[in-house]
Amino acid sequence: MAAGEVCPIAKLETILLASDGSEFSEGAVREAIRFAKNCSSRLYVVSVVETNPALEAYGPDVVEKMEKKTREIVEEIRGRAQDEGISCEILSRRGEDTYKYIVEEAGKLNADIIVMGRRGRRGIKRLMMGSVTALVVGNAPCDVFVVPRTAELSCEKILIATDGSEHSKKAVTEAISIAKRCGSTVMAISVVSKEDELPEAEVNLKTVKEIGRKEGIEVEPIAVTGTPYEAIINTAQVKNADLIVVGTHGRTGLKKFLIGSVAERVIASAHCVVMVAR
Repeated sequence: MAAGEVCPIAKLETILLASDGSEFSEGAVREAIRFAKNCSSRLYVVSVVETNPALEAYGPDVVEKMEKKTREIVEEIRGRAQDEGISCEILSRRGEDTYKYIVEEAGKLNADIIVMGRRGRRGIKRLMMGSVTALVVGNAPCDVFVVPRTAELSCEKILIATDGSEHSKKAVTEAISIAKRCGSTVMAISVVSKEDELPEAEVNLKTVKEIGRKEGIEVEPIAVTGTPYEAIINTAQVKNADLIVVGTHGRTGLKKFLIGSVAERVIASAHCVVMVAR
């Protein structure tokens, strides 16, 4: 989201930025500050010192050093926000299950969005994202923006992934709303595994086009066969999208605490920001 651009979200009063201070969080920090500046939002930064009873008992010095480092990180973020004229409040937590603290704080604040990186200090294997990010996305009470380290959100070109499910309908609504505010170019993709399923994809896309038409937004339909996450990622790259919007999960559903495999793999491999609509 370029400086000086209109706020892309109609109601964006409260932003929760989750950061562990790693290099992978840099994109999230940058975009959260831009969101707050362009939307006149309240910015909160939550950082969790991940510890456990054994470490607390036998390594208190280690925990103390971790807390000191965390304080330095969040203070640096607050300083960057204040340089942009943004009020920023720090939320420091300590304990196990980092994602629970992030989700809990989002609920307490009634946050409109959570902004976070797709991986943390522990790194990831190919085609997997950090477990904290996956668990936050799967359990968050609000929309989540997952920002790769070098990605920048301009909202110039938006790619909506749809399979006709209720969750993807929420993604369509959110994406069209952003496009209307920002004057974005909008594309919608529906991926099926076999050629004889293409008519179903075309029906899904027709619905998206109609929703866009009612809001004065032209939507380019893209119906393809293949592996869903690969087709979505490749299309985003070819079309130079800077935002992919997906639902938490599709027709296959999900188990508790897990997001759908398509959304998870898109987040893990996309070159751009991914918004997970809830």
